[in-house]
Amino acid sequence: MTRAILTDIEGTTSSISFVKDVLFPYAREHLPAYVAAHRDDPEVRRWLDAAAGDAGIARDDEAAIVATLQRWIDEDRKATPLKALQGLIWADGYANGAYRAHVYPEVPARLAAWHARGLPLYVYSSGSVAAQKLFFGYSEAGDLTPLFRGYYDTEIGGKRDAASYARIAADIGIAPADILFLSDIVEELDAARAAGLATTWLCRPPLACPADARHPCVADFDAITP
Repeated sequence: MTRAILTDIEGTTSSISFVKDVLFPYAREHLPAYVAAHRDDPEVRRWLDAAAGDAGIARDDEAAIVATLQRWIDEDRKATPLKALQGLIWADGYANGAYRAHVYPEVPARLAAWHARGLPLYVYSSGSVAAQKLFFGYSEAGDLTPLFRGYYDTEIGGKRDAASYARIAADIGIAPADILFLSDIVEELDAARAAGLATTWLCRPPLACPADARHPCVADFDAITP
């Protein structure tokens, strides 16, 4: 029996193209100016230092740090310092009305229905928790954050690592088998299943569910019956 739902974002609740074609370019373009304006803010300094440490760059070489972060954006690197800084930059964009986060048409109503049934909803994405809250707080469908009980990012572990899902289940306090994980990435679903979670694979059009799918496969949230 499903007692909680854990969902991915990109390709699952929302279009991958919004992140890649809107959010990533915005962060890349505004990164140098943002760092220059906020380099002394403790949170920004923390993540700049962490990025420098990860890349083996001197912490006072701001130009090299910024260039490295921009390269990581181009590579879609799943680096926690990058994701945190992107979240801070995206906050400005959301607040300034530069964009609103895309969600697939059926998602808000389905999330609201599950929430109304008393199913606790959680998010697990490679984007930072702060970025996730901004995403759902400034969605095209309005503020969806009241529907969610909690959020997880790569600080709890990689999304293709079964241990990450075990940690999430322990944190939620529900048996893994009673948590349904939704994603469009089969390797993530494999990891979740290895940790004991139930899984559903989102194959949104123009993609189609393969005949030999090793996870329950649906085209949209309306086809999910937790």
